[in-house]
Amino acid sequence: MKTQAGIGRRAGALLTAAAAMGAVAALPGQAQAAEGPALPPYTFDSTAQRLQGAASSSDAAALQPGRTYRGTLKKDGKVYYRVDLDDKRNAYVSVVAVPKAGGKVEYGDGFRVSMQDGTGTECGYQQVSFSSAAYARPLAAYARRIVDAESSTCQKAGAFYVSVERESKATSSPDDWELEIRHLSEPPLKKAGPTALPEAWASGTPAPPTGGPKPRQGGSGVHDATSLTQGEWRSDIRPGQTLFYRVPVDWGQQLYATAELGSSAAADEYVSYALVLSLENPALGHVDDNTGSYDGKPATIDLGPQRPVAHENRTAYDEATSGMRFAGWYYLSATLNPAIAQEYGDKPVPLTLRVNLTGTKKAEPGYDGDAGPFAVTADDREAAASGASGALAAEQSSSMRLVAAAGIGSGTVLLLGLGAWTLVARRRAAA
Repeated sequence: MKTQAGIGRRAGALLTAAAAMGAVAALPGQAQAAEGPALPPYTFDSTAQRLQGAASSSDAAALQPGRTYRGTLKKDGKVYYRVDLDDKRNAYVSVVAVPKAGGKVEYGDGFRVSMQDGTGTECGYQQVSFSSAAYARPLAAYARRIVDAESSTCQKAGAFYVSVERESKATSSPDDWELEIRHLSEPPLKKAGPTALPEAWASGTPAPPTGGPKPRQGGSGVHDATSLTQGEWRSDIRPGQTLFYRVPVDWGQQLYATAELGSSAAADEYVSYALVLSLENPALGHVDDNTGSYDGKPATIDLGPQRPVAHENRTAYDEATSGMRFAGWYYLSATLNPAIAQEYGDKPVPLTLRVNLTGTKKAEPGYDGDAGPFAVTADDREAAASGASGALAAEQSSSMRLVAAAGIGSGTVLLLGLGAWTLVARRRAAA
């Protein structure tokens, strides 16, 4: 008969042996010893509704303007969503595709999002891919329907269909991609404005911002992107991590951004496509991106300068120009190549973002209705100055609306109470 002490000693010996075997297994490359804590996952909008895309447009579920949704996309899959549009407002449906962390992607892997009317005519699409920086990270793109009196397609009111199609190589990971989907509408103009792009614009590199770097860590998704204004901002980024920021850019303003990886004393190994810097507009349409290598010395990549924000930019075929089509929050994301960990260890690398906002602020083009997210408000500028995350700013905005509503309600009750008290007092005095 085995005693409890004997069982305990035997279990302890087994655990010790298992630990020793694990240690031996971890020796080649010291992979486990080099690994740090898990990277923060992508932060999805907490208000997003789960809505799976359909295999056929006939079964597509409808997206509502101003709402955020979540779905999934299988390898080489294609799904449909529906939007019901009028014949006055421009419509945008954006998709942020989030591959599984650590999953394998290849050159050219990516997705295409497009919008079609009921006849199958394509209204507007965007296609994005990992390109040469072939490592997993969130990708963003949008489809659109633009109301244009000079166009004969996609102008009628009715049902439109948004397709999201993924393309993957045979050797890529088979995991589903998570999707974050947004549907936004833009009001028309009260009267038509200019449509021709100015031939001359300030395309030179502005002087770097002064004052030295200030700490401002990036967010983990579009929803909690850290707000920035003009300045020099310091973060820490780990291999395989993507950091998100947002900058309010008003009508007539130009955005210029650079990202610098700090030097390392650990090694001097060369890593190609070490950092990706990407820019998306307020409707989360892809505008521009750039990549840079790293060899342990300071390395800088830049975006821009972009054209000044103007309504007429949408007439351009060039994606970087067309993307600067409205005011609002523009999103910057920086991703560090996971291969950095093999050469420099899985430790944070210093990242400095330098943001310039130049140009004179202009009036909006004359929307016939509320501009919604396609404007820069005083609250936006305050959030950018304080560094509030997008999630916190949204929560504060909701809280203020609740407080205002509660204040109105309390004030009404107080006035009614005072009125009743006065009426009773007068009646008593009369008696």
